Amino acid sequence: MRLLVTADLHYNHPRSHPLARELIDKMNAAGGDVLLLVGDTATADGPRLEECLSLFHFNGPKLLVPGNHELWTSRADSHVLYTDELPRRCRAVGWQWLCDQPFVAGDLAIVGTLGWYDYSYAQPSLGIPRRFYEAKVSPGAALHFDEFKSLLADQSDVSPAALDIVARWNDGVHVKLGRSDEQFLDELLEELDRQLATLRNIQTIIAAIHCLPFVQLLPPSHSAQWDFAKAYLGSDRIGQVLLKYPNVRRLYCGHSHWAVRAQVGHVDAINIGSGYRAKLFRLDDV
Repeated sequence: MRLLVTADLHYNHPRSHPLARELIDKMNAAGGDVLLLVGDTATADGPRLEECLSLFHFNGPKLLVPGNHELWTSRADSHVLYTDELPRRCRAVGWQWLCDQPFVAGDLAIVGTLGWYDYSYAQPSLGIPRRFYEAKVSPGAALHFDEFKSLLADQSDVSPAALDIVARWNDGVHVKLGRSDEQFLDELLEELDRQLATLRNIQTIIAAIHCLPFVQLLPPSHSAQWDFAKAYLGSDRIGQVLLKYPNVRRLYCGHSHWAVRAQVGHVDAINIGSGYRAKLFRLDDV
């Protein structure tokens, strides 16, 4: 079986939109047996998601997992988007919502989830206390917003260098989960574990997870601002679930916009590496 896979099309983003269309044209000409999108196809508000999905002309099964950007909204509950609205919308245009229904073909299965983060990838060297990660704002940025001033009421645990880091993670503005990041991740991992347990007798499982399950997939250090963002790239708890099941042979992920491949235990872990400035896809035998 040939798997055609990409991630992070960001079709609704003005800079990314024309590149996404070009990549889709290339994918339409590439062939393949199964098509897989691993998150951040487009935000939920408006028609961009359906518009993007309709550009794929593919006769085989079309599988989709969302990314954090699918949960960006100004009008709805992001948790309801994930559990109800987005699955219905994707199925209406002919795509399988992989998060609640694995794809099975003979002795091969593909399971998927958004994944999420719990700040386990936060960089200790930055000296940023957890409360800032929970608020999705760095100490330097908190200085400039009245709504975050309380985070700085006691600065005894904030390193001086951290006050020079000015960054925000925009899920804090656009995602409305109604629960903590850890609680949301708990829900997703419980469902992923349940699905994997039902597939114990399948010879080969491929996991499609938008966020990073393994620390080996993190991008290298670039700047303090980018290192702050690593807290939101995934969680090692996702990887722990995958490693429980020896028949999970391969992982595809995205989110970090950094192409990398690593062998982690029995899992061949591949980050597609698409981003706003460059789009990539893979056509792999599985």
